[in-house]
Amino acid sequence: MKEFTGSGSRAACEVEEKREIIEKLAKEIWENPECGFQEKIACEKTAKVLRDAGFQVETGAGGVPTAIRAQWGSGHPIVGFLGEYDALPGLSQKVSDHKEPVTEGACGHGCGHNLLGAAAVGGALGMKAELEEKGLPGTVVFYGCPGEEVLCGKPFMARGGCFFELDLALSWHPGKVNQASVSVFSACSGVKFHYTGITSHAADDPWNGRSALDAVQLLNMGAEFMREHVSPQVRIHYSITDGGGAPNIVPGKASVWYYVRALDRNTVNQVYDRLVKAAEGAAMMTETQLEIQYMGGCYPMVGNQVLAEVMSQVMEDMEQEEWTAEELQWAKAMNQPVEDQRKAAVKTFGLEPESQLFTGVAPIGKGITYASTDVGDVAHIVPTGMATVATAGLGAPGHSWQMVSSSGGSIGLKGMIYAAKILAAAGVRLAENPELVKKAKEEFDEMMNGEAYVCPIPEGMEIPKN
Repeated sequence: MKEFTGSGSRAACEVEEKREIIEKLAKEIWENPECGFQEKIACEKTAKVLRDAGFQVETGAGGVPTAIRAQWGSGHPIVGFLGEYDALPGLSQKVSDHKEPVTEGACGHGCGHNLLGAAAVGGALGMKAELEEKGLPGTVVFYGCPGEEVLCGKPFMARGGCFFELDLALSWHPGKVNQASVSVFSACSGVKFHYTGITSHAADDPWNGRSALDAVQLLNMGAEFMREHVSPQVRIHYSITDGGGAPNIVPGKASVWYYVRALDRNTVNQVYDRLVKAAEGAAMMTETQLEIQYMGGCYPMVGNQVLAEVMSQVMEDMEQEEWTAEELQWAKAMNQPVEDQRKAAVKTFGLEPESQLFTGVAPIGKGITYASTDVGDVAHIVPTGMATVATAGLGAPGHSWQMVSSSGGSIGLKGMIYAAKILAAAGVRLAENPELVKKAKEEFDEMMNGEAYVCPIPEGMEIPKN
C-alpha cells in the first residue's frame, strides 16, 4: 500500500493505532444486537471508549436514553460525527458464508450499524489526535444516534436540541462500494392505525359484530386506490400487524402499520393527511373506533457537494487495504445466492466480471433512492457529508443475512477501519481549510432557500415502543 501523507495522515495513523479498540467495540455491539431505542449495551460500551479517550461524555442526549453526545476541544469548526448502533428484528446470523442464525427470530446487524457507530468513534478519535498534535482550533463532537432503523432517532434528538451547535456533520454507511454521495433519499412518516370493533360469533350472529379487520381492509383498499392520485415520487407501504384471531370470531381488534415516503417533507405530510382521512372513513363505514399512533418521521437526505468532494478526495488519497484470498472466497460464497445483484453491481461500476468485493473509489453518487435515513434531519440542520464504504460482497442486499455476517467478520471490520480513517482525515482537512466550511454552509443555505427545519416529532410524543 502507498503511504498516506499530508493533511489527515496523523488522524489516519491514530485510527490504525486504536484499531484493536475500535474493532473490539464493533464486535461487542455485533455480538449483542439491540433494536431501536433498546441499545443499552451499545450505548454503554461506546460511551466508555470515548471517556477513556478524554472526551466529555453525556448519555441520554436530547432526552433519548440511549443517545450519546461526546465532545473534545474548543473553537470552530465544530465537526460532528454521526454514529448509529441499532440492529434489525429477525436477522440473527452467524459469521458464516451461508444463512445460519445465532438465535432464530432474534435481531441482527443487517445494516452494519455496529460498524457504523464504531467507525464514527474512530473518526472522532483520529481528528482529535491530529488537532491536538498540531495545536489547531476545533471542536470534535460524536453523536451516538439510536433508532435509525425506525427512522426517528435523530428527529427525537433534534427535538431535544442536538445537532444545532455543529458547523457541519460527517456520516457514512456500510455498503458495497467506496463512494461519497450527494444522492437524495426519501422523507418518511410512520403511523399505526388501531381499530376496535365488537366481537360476535361469525356464523351464528355476525350482524351483532363490528369487524376491526374489515376496517383495516377498507383502509388498505383506499390506499391502493389512492396510488393513482399521488405523485410518482410517493411510496406507500403497509403491514397488518394484528388481523384478529380465529376465523369464527368477528375480530374486535386489528391494526395496520404504514410508511409514507416521498422526496420532500411537504409531500409526505400531504399524503399522510389523506391517509388519515381514509382511515377515519374506514372507521365510519364499519362503525369501529380508531386510534392513530404516529410513529415519527424524517426529512429526506440531501448531500452536500463540497463535503462529498472532500470525502471523495480523501478516499482517492488513502488506498484501502487489499482483500485477502480467503475474504474473496468468502464473499463469493455469500454472493452466490444473489448472483444477479452482483452482476448488476459489476456492470454499474465497470468492474471485472468475476469481482466479488469492491476495490477503488467510485465517482460521487448523484442519484435518487426511495429508501430513507434519518441522517436527512441532520442534513436539514447543518451541512452534512455522506459516503458509503465497502463492507460486504457486491451482491449483498441491504437488510440481509449476508450483511449481518459480513458486519461481524473481517470483511466488515476492514471496511470499517477504512471508513474511520476517511472520516478522521476529512474532519482534519475541513478544520485546516475554513474556506471549505464556508462554501459548504453557503451550499446548505442555498439548498434550504430560507426554510427552517421543523422537527417532525411533536412536543409530548414519547419514544415509540416497537
